[in-house]
Amino acid sequence: MPDNESQPDVQVRGVIGAYSLKHDETFLVADSLGNVVGASDGLFRDDTRVLSRFIMSVAGVLPALLTSGVSNDNVFFRANLTNRPLPQLGGQSTPEGVIHIERRRFIWQARVYERVALTNYGEHDVPVPLHLALDVDFADIFEVRGQRRARRGERLPGEVAPDHVAFRYAGLDGIERHSCVAFSMPAKHLDQHSAMFDFTMPRHERAELYIEIGPAYDGPPGAQRFRHAAALARLHMRSKRRRAAAVRTSNRSLNLWIDRSRSDLALLETDLATGPYPFAGIPWFSTPFGRDGIITAMQVLWLDPALARGVLRFLAHHQAHAFSSFADAAPGKIMHETRKGEMARLGEVPFANYYGGVDTTPLFVMLAGAYAQRTADLALIEEIWPALHEAMEWVEGAGDSNRDGLVDYARGEKTGLANQGWKDSVDSVFHADGSFPPGPIALVEVQGYVYAARLAMADLAARRGDRAAQQTWRQRATRLREAIEERFWMPEQKYYGIAIDGHGELCRVRASNAGHLLYCGVPAARRASAVIEQLVSAALDNGWGVRTLAERAARFNPMSYHDGSVWPHDTGICAAGMARYGERDCAKHLLSEMFAAAHHFGMRLPELFCGFARVTGEPPVGYPVACLPQAWSSGAVFMMLQACLGLRVDAFRREIEIARPDLPDDIERLTIRGLGVGEERVDLVFQRMGECVAASPLGRLPRSVRVVTRL
Repeated sequence: MPDNESQPDVQVRGVIGAYSLKHDETFLVADSLGNVVGASDGLFRDDTRVLSRFIMSVAGVLPALLTSGVSNDNVFFRANLTNRPLPQLGGQSTPEGVIHIERRRFIWQARVYERVALTNYGEHDVPVPLHLALDVDFADIFEVRGQRRARRGERLPGEVAPDHVAFRYAGLDGIERHSCVAFSMPAKHLDQHSAMFDFTMPRHERAELYIEIGPAYDGPPGAQRFRHAAALARLHMRSKRRRAAAVRTSNRSLNLWIDRSRSDLALLETDLATGPYPFAGIPWFSTPFGRDGIITAMQVLWLDPALARGVLRFLAHHQAHAFSSFADAAPGKIMHETRKGEMARLGEVPFANYYGGVDTTPLFVMLAGAYAQRTADLALIEEIWPALHEAMEWVEGAGDSNRDGLVDYARGEKTGLANQGWKDSVDSVFHADGSFPPGPIALVEVQGYVYAARLAMADLAARRGDRAAQQTWRQRATRLREAIEERFWMPEQKYYGIAIDGHGELCRVRASNAGHLLYCGVPAARRASAVIEQLVSAALDNGWGVRTLAERAARFNPMSYHDGSVWPHDTGICAAGMARYGERDCAKHLLSEMFAAAHHFGMRLPELFCGFARVTGEPPVGYPVACLPQAWSSGAVFMMLQACLGLRVDAFRREIEIARPDLPDDIERLTIRGLGVGEERVDLVFQRMGECVAASPLGRLPRSVRVVTRL
């Protein structure tokens, strides 16, 4: 067959808006036509791209886009397309807009299911030569991100059958990886780069082609297999969404944001042997991250404690037990990131099991304490108690490398992360003049996490009947709080510096990190008030949320990753910190700003966006390579809602405490249904009453549960 017939010259200019699907550890990123063009898109399984080219054309021409999108529950992608003018093929030519092409797909159990439906709305029979360009490069996720490799594995001969084509790759790590594309009918032509189907479409008739893309051939695709797998995928997603308490408001747009955020969390949630775990984000971070998983679990803990349980069990299971400078590991440290790809397995990157996160270990203990209070599940605490104990041994020992009483970091090798807080880009920590500090570096927010972790250990020790340990942990927390106030406070700026360097010098920079101190309850009331005032000032609040760095600071750049951008999860933590100090108006203000931003991002907040000041009538400026969806961006709305409602569940006391609830002005009513307190479920309603918001049970309250309101 001539080359121009087997591989039509299709003009592809790049990804035209990305759409993502995911199930467990398999995810797909494609453009709005449903095509994979081989840039940063593709089908990925275990950090390897198992489909790098998948472009559908008709007579060598890309179809025209009508609409495309992902269903509200994140299960299905659907693209509505139509033909461009078709040349004369054995009859008269076909004008544009005669053939409707519907591409509908989903992922279930490591396999993509797709149905291509063709409908002829013309008055004549029409030949439709459908072509699919195929390829699999088996690129590691880090290669796709731009990292070059000196050597790669070997592309092995595949298999071509009438209805499927299989690809094989022998990795340098000794693992053979596979991918297979199968069709519901034999192709006119099929090889490892091209599949051609000649349809003759009678007037007003419909034809369907079913496609499956998985690790191996599993029989011919078809309508019954498609429908059966689709029903299972939808039921599975529905069960994850229904596990949490449901939040509904009188504001339809806010409900759309809540629903989209819940669906995105369900999409990113992956069922592991240890329980559900929220993978961080698509495409670059679709894997377990310690910090991201913990913060996401904290954001939704009040509504869905099961996620925290899964996160705690997974991280306890993957705790470090040996020293490794390459992995930045030390006994007791909690994992930062894990990867399964070829480069990680070979040690070309250190992220197979990587521990270069200075904050993950105290955050792990913080989450355990919060989970215990929320659920009274002391059985889990006993299960992970050795991990909690070892985590705090690291905090009190190796985590303080220079023995100055502050937990710090300095990477073990150049392959690791230079900065190891949540702002982990290379330029995110600096002095007021813009110079980079020598290590080891003690971040201000990390000391707040350690303070909260010590208090959590005190409470858990008391639950276990160890009063001596309780007192010890409380004393250590108090000493740390005093050290933070003494060493990080900048009297001239009435704010906390971002870090202390290896020479004991304070990085006198105003950043959002201080908002995390509020969340942990460190500052005294007067200092907290000064910090809150600045967080909502124009220097840090750009009108859409809290910037990571104050305007006019050295290295401020609203287009940077961490030096002036806005991260929704960061803004959410700041809002929760403000509410902790009684500033619900400020928390409400930030929620309203995030809500406005969500409108412009299709009710789906990205990982981050640019920190340019808000201009009336203009949208926020997007960050070009932000992950979407991102777990802790999706969880931000729930953390901010809880902050505004002043709601806290104490399962030990069987009590729901609601302190001075408030809501944004355009929300008159909010209901929570199915809020778990022990084995009981409680429904609540929050109703605006003039200038106040009143809270009350919705229906009869279980006898064993109390609702306590505080003014």
